[in-house]
Amino acid sequence: MNFRFFYGIILLAGVFWTSQQYGIQQKTALSKSGDLNFYLPKSTTSQIVKHQYYTLSYSEKAEQAEWVAYELKKNNIKKSDFKRPFFIEDPKVKTQSADWRNYKKSGYDKGHLCPAADMEFDINAYNDTFFTSNISPQNHAFNSGIWNRLEQKVRFWAVKNDGLFVITGGVLKGNLKAIGKEKVFVPNYFYKILLCNSKGKYKVLAFLVPNEKSSQSIYNYVVSIDKLESVTGIDFFPKLDDELENNLEKNVDLNLWLAK
Repeated sequence: MNFRFFYGIILLAGVFWTSQQYGIQQKTALSKSGDLNFYLPKSTTSQIVKHQYYTLSYSEKAEQAEWVAYELKKNNIKKSDFKRPFFIEDPKVKTQSADWRNYKKSGYDKGHLCPAADMEFDINAYNDTFFTSNISPQNHAFNSGIWNRLEQKVRFWAVKNDGLFVITGGVLKGNLKAIGKEKVFVPNYFYKILLCNSKGKYKVLAFLVPNEKSSQSIYNYVVSIDKLESVTGIDFFPKLDDELENNLEKNVDLNLWLAK
């Protein structure tokens, strides 16, 4: 065989292998960076705000997020002794998020949507949860009671399932009370959606909980995503395959989450 011809084949093979490996790495990187965007709900307000570890859709009318979405990784579940910062307005909200003073003497807690306890793996992630775009007026007994129990259970499931995608918000429809000079809406209900994708196998779980004291089990508030979409007007997983989306959103299978 001609040496130059043989050398050319080797060179071309090396270039092809390198380009293939680069393509694989590039696809992997795109896949990883695109996961959160792929699972984001639709925004009914057209004001999506992206922070490093969570994304939200801000409602200027309600002066809070209609939803907050983030990935809760297994390795991110940590307890840190971070000092709680002051709540501040979100610099990324173009219409300006509500001032924290709207909550002062209102009788309601500044309730996190993305919990600070879910972001204790990094000081910057933790501090970002104290933007006022990430809070909503919550009954104190609700915030410190059943909602806190649900948030703790979500962290348990994140560890058990090697990570989750979480969506949280208040139902901003209906005849709602408002607080403060900026008229921050007080949701009558809060919802939380969990999605797990393990090797292409999906499972979801959704909750709709009244903004009031409750001693009931969190499982009494399990609903279908179809139910949540009907009360919020939000399309939660628009990018999923239609057949898969319809199946996940209409079915409630708590056993998939309780199984050992």
